[in-house]
Amino acid sequence: MSIDLDGKRAIVTGAGAGLGRAEAVALARAGARVVLNDLPGAAEEAAEEIRGFGGEVVIAAGDVGERATADAMLAAALDGFGGLDIVVNNAGITRDKMLFNMSDEEFDLVVRIHLRGHFLLTRNASAHWRSVAKSTGAPVDAAVVNTSSEAFLAGPPGQANYGAAKAGITALTMSTARSMARSGVRANAICPRAATAMTEGVLTGDSYGAEHVAPLVTYLASPAAAGITGQVFVVYGGMIAVLAPPTVAERFDNAAWDMDSLDKQVGGWFADRDPAAGFSADSIMQLKLKEN
Repeated sequence: MSIDLDGKRAIVTGAGAGLGRAEAVALARAGARVVLNDLPGAAEEAAEEIRGFGGEVVIAAGDVGERATADAMLAAALDGFGGLDIVVNNAGITRDKMLFNMSDEEFDLVVRIHLRGHFLLTRNASAHWRSVAKSTGAPVDAAVVNTSSEAFLAGPPGQANYGAAKAGITALTMSTARSMARSGVRANAICPRAATAMTEGVLTGDSYGAEHVAPLVTYLASPAAAGITGQVFVVYGGMIAVLAPPTVAERFDNAAWDMDSLDKQVGGWFADRDPAAGFSADSIMQLKLKEN
């Protein structure tokens, strides 16, 4: 299968800077025609960069949390390029605050931009692809790449809103992969470690460059990745890690639970366990680049 994207049509959200810009540029260099989304005025430089090496690009500006923006992005791809093959959901913001200090607005805004933004565009694209598959009688060859985060695994104490949104994005990705498979759509999620405006002061150094993430996104969008769907990847520097699904740590069976039996079996099992060893996947957070 081909790894180039000649003739493919893509939408990238949050494409004005950072990771989204790097992804949009990489897709365009691989041959895709790209719809850039960001807030008004934010994607102009990225568009000029792509045009500078002969790439085709249009801008569909707007807030990804608004249904009208999702409609405009799909229309830009269909009207400007005649179709859509790739969706890269990247746009996001942070409003970090400890849970007990977080306002309604800080929670709602982060979930709205990340999770609702991913949903709106993915839903619109999926409806289009399903319609095409039904009308032609053949599956499309389409790809969705969503941007999750290891925050959904780690539960950062100052990012209840962000972690919750990213957990939702992971679940949305799995649902998309399963519900759209018959129509020929594959969906995967990446958990990137990249130095961007959103991670300023947290991730620094060459290994956290967005250019280390963009190649995987381009590959997952290509026909060569036709057999890859429903996966979650941690990616940064020179490392890509494919995450396994959660496993069952222990099982308890009793036909008629009462407090004593719960305490004996469930409580007994936890008695000798480290109370800090919860569901959070702290081992994944320890993934490091190998030294040369």
